[in-house]
Amino acid sequence: MIDYLENLNESQKAAVIHKDGPMIIIAGAGSGKTRVLTFRIAHLMNKGVDAFNILALTFTNKAAREMKERIGGVVGKSEAKNLWMGTFHSVFARILRSEGHHLGFPSNFTIYDTQDSVRLISSIVKELHLDKDLYKSKQILSRISSFKNSLITVKAYYQNPELVEADKMTQRPKMGEIYHHYVERCFKAGAMDFDDLLLRTNELLTRFPEVLYKYQNRFKYILVDEYQDTNHSQYLIVRALADRFQNICVVGDDSQSIYAFRGANIQNILNFQKNYTDVKIFKLEQNYRSSNTIVEAANSVIAKNKTKLDKQVWTANDDGEPIKVMRTITEVKEGKFVANSIFDYKMNHQLQNSEFAVLYRTNAQSRAIEDALREKNIDYVIFGGLSFYQRKEIKDTLSYLRLLINPNDEEALKRVINYPARGIGSTTIDKLSVAANHYKKSIFELLCNLNQTDINLNSGIKTKLNNFVTMIKHFQIEAQTKNAFEVADFVIKQTRLVKDLEKDGTPEGVSKVENIQELLNAIKGFTDEQMEKKEDNSLAFFLEDAALASDLDKNKNDNTPKVSLMTIHLAKGLEFPYVYIVGLEENLFPSAMSMNTRSELEEERRLFYVALTRAEKQAFLCYSQNRYRWGKLVDCEPSRFLQEIDDKFLDYLTPKREAHSQTKFINEDIFSSVPQNKIRFKKPIQKKPVKKTAPPRVEFSPPKNLKKVVNKNTPSPNLFDSKIAVGNIVNHTKFGNGEVLSLEGSGANQKAEIRFGTVGVKKLLLQFAKLTIIR
Repeated sequence: MIDYLENLNESQKAAVIHKDGPMIIIAGAGSGKTRVLTFRIAHLMNKGVDAFNILALTFTNKAAREMKERIGGVVGKSEAKNLWMGTFHSVFARILRSEGHHLGFPSNFTIYDTQDSVRLISSIVKELHLDKDLYKSKQILSRISSFKNSLITVKAYYQNPELVEADKMTQRPKMGEIYHHYVERCFKAGAMDFDDLLLRTNELLTRFPEVLYKYQNRFKYILVDEYQDTNHSQYLIVRALADRFQNICVVGDDSQSIYAFRGANIQNILNFQKNYTDVKIFKLEQNYRSSNTIVEAANSVIAKNKTKLDKQVWTANDDGEPIKVMRTITEVKEGKFVANSIFDYKMNHQLQNSEFAVLYRTNAQSRAIEDALREKNIDYVIFGGLSFYQRKEIKDTLSYLRLLINPNDEEALKRVINYPARGIGSTTIDKLSVAANHYKKSIFELLCNLNQTDINLNSGIKTKLNNFVTMIKHFQIEAQTKNAFEVADFVIKQTRLVKDLEKDGTPEGVSKVENIQELLNAIKGFTDEQMEKKEDNSLAFFLEDAALASDLDKNKNDNTPKVSLMTIHLAKGLEFPYVYIVGLEENLFPSAMSMNTRSELEEERRLFYVALTRAEKQAFLCYSQNRYRWGKLVDCEPSRFLQEIDDKFLDYLTPKREAHSQTKFINEDIFSSVPQNKIRFKKPIQKKPVKKTAPPRVEFSPPKNLKKVVNKNTPSPNLFDSKIAVGNIVNHTKFGNGEVLSLEGSGANQKAEIRFGTVGVKKLLLQFAKLTIIR
């Protein structure tokens, strides 16, 4: 057994060995909070606390798995398995599986993801004959999510005149009705969305005291990671569960509270000491991650916030290099600087791509970075892009599998009842939905008793529907004796999903087939791993694991080192030797939408603090003088966060550009006493375009000598004639060599679909592509 106390500093050790009563561990960036939380749990178990009596809540499945493995290394893997450890949603889903019957839910309830919820809301909006442009499904879902996270039920909504009036003001007076139907439909389908996992747990613990008492006695010690990120609903659940023994330990850093847009409430950590008497406070202030320069620079910025807990982060690490600051003309040049810098550092210091990260405020900023990295042939991975599990073919396959576990899952049924096509159209599905609502049954229950209803369906449709029910029931029988992989493989073959996609023949169709194959690979890996651990390898367990997985958990599994590109929100909890923070401009970072109040601006500052403290050895801060917005090049002002860092920590690679005041562009004369009719605004002088660079004007009836005036670099739409043919190998100045797969259109509108070795398949307009035929 390892001596887990040996390598802890005094502050860490004190937090680990303290046993009873409420305590808060204020953990600065890079201070080893995960190690402390892990060893504290192990220490409790070594001091006689039963693993079954410990509840540890995290924010990612990845963190929970890593912690459990490390705890297993101290107390033994077998005993570590008995811990109740996982994300809030996974742990509460586990409780609801056991206790949901009190609320009328089956133990095999489905967990709806965002797409499922959006589809259901779209159906409700359509059935209520509402304007889908006013009642946009994603906006409605976001509104409902905010209600649930604030514990505003349908009843509470109607009892709150301000909420009702607010929705009327936004021309959505039927919001309450949609919310009511959404909740009813989820309940009828035996389904919960992610917010329900919190809302229903709160309901369970509030309405059924015997259930609360049961879990209070079970969880005698409760530990919560990233407490600053908890919302009101999570706060209430944790407080209720801890109320009996009050052995609650929360770990967090108020300076890294950056999820207010998800409902996170920084007041939870700021007010923790007010909620419990005799709270023990432990501060982890030594940073083990970053150079002293980075730590001190980050401290100088976060010190500008007024709302914060008292702590002073420090490090024993060397000063390291100063933080590099780069100003570029445009975001394209910014991308090129980042790519060139990474390339140079790799070559000069023999570094791997995986040692670099590029962080940005918005996803849209990745384009210029991606283009530049591709030009330098630098491999990269984007975190937060379209998840594997969100692709249509994957959703369709998983919907079939979900139906085997819960045939009342209405959204899953609607996805697959006519896919692959079996002649069951939308009119039939609409009739079934209406009838199901009328009879207060799920659609599948209705289908099982179709002959006992008065639905107006012809015999041919009824036969097709009965065949569908028979197929699903057959799959359910198979699922009783087979593991997750065997069931999935059987269903995919029987439904001919792959065969249907193979008919496509396009690169997209091939990619979809490969995705389904990859899904099977994932299920097979899951099944084998579970069998090896002698744990549940059923389809139901796999589906829950897939539904609760986070974006970072689903990162690519190949071993090729890649530069990481991500928003700063996704970077939290990660660290890299070299970090580039791009787009440090006013109205971009800090965001123009987050400067209306001090609390919003302070969250933006915390976001910058998180970004800067991801860096271990070297940080680069980049901003542009100009940036395209809505197709127009606008002048940019350096971010205030740059000015808040003491210059002694910075190395300006380009001359420092001071933030300008917007008022200097105002003409003072317009505020003078000159009569209004005397005020004149001079029209800005516009230079005439240089004729030799202007594109030629092509008349509808071109003169005979038109070819002589056409600029060779800008082919006329009427004169363009491509010699490229399908099968040619061509060279593109940016993408390299590629094979022409297909051609479409003619003349100036002719396009080619080309498979390049570096960037995959691209569709290019030939008159602008500048391709060279190799063979």
